[in-house]
Amino acid sequence: MKAASVASPPAGHAPARSPLARILANTGWLIGGKGFGALCGLGYLAILTRALGLKEFGHFSLIFGAAQALIALAGFETWRVVVRYGARHVHQANWERFGRLGMLCGLIDALGAVLGCLIAFIAFYGFADLLDLNTAFIDMGFAFCCAMVWALVSAPTGMVRALHRFDRAVYVEAIVPAGRLIAAIAIWQTGPSVGRFLLAWALVDLAEAACYWAMARRLCPRAVRLSHLRDWRLALRENPGLPAFLLVTHAGGSIDAAMRHGPLMAAGALASTSAAGLYRLASQLTQALGKLSALLTRSVYAEIAHSRVAADAGGFRRLAVQTSLLAAAAGAIVVTIALLAGEPLLALIGGSGFTGAAALLVPLSIAASLELGSVAFEPVLHASGRARAALACRILGMVCMATAIALLFDRGGPGIAWSVAIGSAASYLGLGATVCSTIRRKGRS
Repeated sequence: MKAASVASPPAGHAPARSPLARILANTGWLIGGKGFGALCGLGYLAILTRALGLKEFGHFSLIFGAAQALIALAGFETWRVVVRYGARHVHQANWERFGRLGMLCGLIDALGAVLGCLIAFIAFYGFADLLDLNTAFIDMGFAFCCAMVWALVSAPTGMVRALHRFDRAVYVEAIVPAGRLIAAIAIWQTGPSVGRFLLAWALVDLAEAACYWAMARRLCPRAVRLSHLRDWRLALRENPGLPAFLLVTHAGGSIDAAMRHGPLMAAGALASTSAAGLYRLASQLTQALGKLSALLTRSVYAEIAHSRVAADAGGFRRLAVQTSLLAAAAGAIVVTIALLAGEPLLALIGGSGFTGAAALLVPLSIAASLELGSVAFEPVLHASGRARAALACRILGMVCMATAIALLFDRGGPGIAWSVAIGSAASYLGLGATVCSTIRRKGRS
């Protein structure tokens, strides 16, 4: 009787279904939540652009982009570690090992936040002039970045995803878009400023972080315990290869952040703050249209990790092919929507002052569709023990993007946007070829 209770799943553990059915169900929950988030996002983005104007919105965009880049640089994407190694512990219902792994990753998140604060200090007090950032925004930009790196909730996010509780995560993740929209309306009515918007964004993200830890604790109370923190050495022994995997995925996340936020910084440094504002608005719109890539990544990554543990080689290959075809079709839809409705949406959200962002929509939507089309590639390579190969493909894309920016930056925002599309295409081709090779190799073994 006692043994049965040890092996029983935690409260709210998801019922068994086929891998593709779980991916679609999890993505459905995420789409529901992110659909709500997208509507809120368009609302507060419209308020930001109209309340601040092009120049001030450019300053806000540079500070926010710097924070997002710092999160990727200092954060270790420990959710991938929890899902990659925790899938076996969840499959075996070993909640003590799962808890030690999750709390080790939480400790890594905290160390990353400390590192992020140090990097933010150097960036804002040493290189703010390179970004054409007004000196009045340096202190608040530094404080905002510190708050955002501490609001990173990677470890509990991974625990919730490893347990397949995407339905519960939807409610927690609704806090950010809803909170930002409410705050934006209040600030707009009482006196908008860059500092007030940054403060509201930081407080909302910190609230989400606290709620995510509370949700992980509620779903698996035997795992989320402070007592597991002292067992970090045991967690490392129980999950061989974890440090190497952590470093490789961290490097990949940093490269992804460089490709996502580097062009925004380049627009500010090589062109102007106003150019950064235009790039930010166009990028936000295409990312909103391509949000499905992030949603599919979350559900696909978890399911492929579980499938690698529980399924045979044939089932693993079928899942990889099915998710890749699904993502490719979604990518084509993203480009079509951006081409047909992108420019009217820009005018609706930003007003006449932001119509210059229309020239950036085509290349950025192509980049978003390529990112969406490759959504299953990295999870397959990580689950197959080829994380370094995935990293090499990301490096290839970053090098191609940086080279293109160096050649095209004199064309302003459109040149930088096409550089992003070129880098995304290089990553897509490299990852696709590597995945095909990996699947063929698995089929022969």
